[in-house]
Amino acid sequence: MIDMSLFEKFGPGYQPVPAPYFNPDTIIITRGSYQTPQQCNLAEAICSVYPKARIIEKLDRPHNRVQLDSPDHLELHYAGKKTLVLGIHKSALRYSDEDGNTCPNYWHFSPYGFCPYDCQYCYLAGTPGVKYSPTVKIFLNLPEILNQIGRVASQLTAPTAFYLGKLQDGLALDSLTGYSRIIIPFFARQRYARLILLTKSVNVENLLDLDHKQNTILSWSLNPPEVSSAFEQNVPSPDERITAMQKCVEAGYPIRAVIMPIIPLEGWQKIYSNFIGNLLESTPLKRITLGQICSYSAALKLTERKLGKNNPISNRLEKVKSNDGRVRFPLKLRIDIYRYLIDKIKKLKPELRIGLCMEEHDTFKALNMESAIGCCNCVP
Repeated sequence: MIDMSLFEKFGPGYQPVPAPYFNPDTIIITRGSYQTPQQCNLAEAICSVYPKARIIEKLDRPHNRVQLDSPDHLELHYAGKKTLVLGIHKSALRYSDEDGNTCPNYWHFSPYGFCPYDCQYCYLAGTPGVKYSPTVKIFLNLPEILNQIGRVASQLTAPTAFYLGKLQDGLALDSLTGYSRIIIPFFARQRYARLILLTKSVNVENLLDLDHKQNTILSWSLNPPEVSSAFEQNVPSPDERITAMQKCVEAGYPIRAVIMPIIPLEGWQKIYSNFIGNLLESTPLKRITLGQICSYSAALKLTERKLGKNNPISNRLEKVKSNDGRVRFPLKLRIDIYRYLIDKIKKLKPELRIGLCMEEHDTFKALNMESAIGCCNCVP
């Protein structure tokens, strides 16, 4: 069982404040939200942050059975971005089961669901859990979730990652919950369990005074300003994210960057080369991971609804799905992009570990990087 002193030390008295880039007009409270006094208090405190939001209790249904009234997928998507669901998640800890690519698979967990940001290329928007229940979610049963992790962690014999950021942004809602102030100390007490947190948020104030013992690795998803301004709406700017990274470097956290999805706009070589050069000069990274578009068809249909069918992503995509069911840019284009950027990184930081995200074996082989398979953001 989790040491409840963590909640006694860091939980009580936390005052939620509005999450940047998120202003829900509806809050739906679902089954299990009131099962403990602590959950009641947190639910009430979160609701109080948004006094203009409509509060609806649907205590007879779970979080993933909330239906929004729209037959149109794009309207449904944006309605979900304005809806906060509070509930509990009984199976928040899972082990990924990717097949058909080189993903090493890993433990991941979900104190949140989905994300308030509006990235036009978002792969999450096409996953079944989001497509049919596209609301932003906060799960109130954090002690139960950490107990699930603790049971697995107690059996470990080597450093093992628990990933927060596969099915959500790991930090975007932290100002509402203060969860980082419990999760990070929890991992600091583990012998082998390591937290890897992926985010686009700059909301790091809750993290800076915690004794993390470097058992938490913070990772930021980044793209150059030219790409971010074209494809990332309602999101902190790349410069703001890098400033947040630097604050966390000063607080002693190991820091990583994920440059993904790399989108080959006209002049991409100069755009990405300048951005990566500035990033590596300004921020001491422990690892950098590169990745490109690797989405399911449902997500790409939403991308085309937002950008039109004639857009810089769709115009480059292969017509045939890869072995894992995803759609990607052609292999030659991916290899050319990776080779160019890897050469740039190696010239600037020859010792920096480089990973590729969600890529196929043929890509690693063509780049002579087969020894780097499994060296990506989701593992220690």
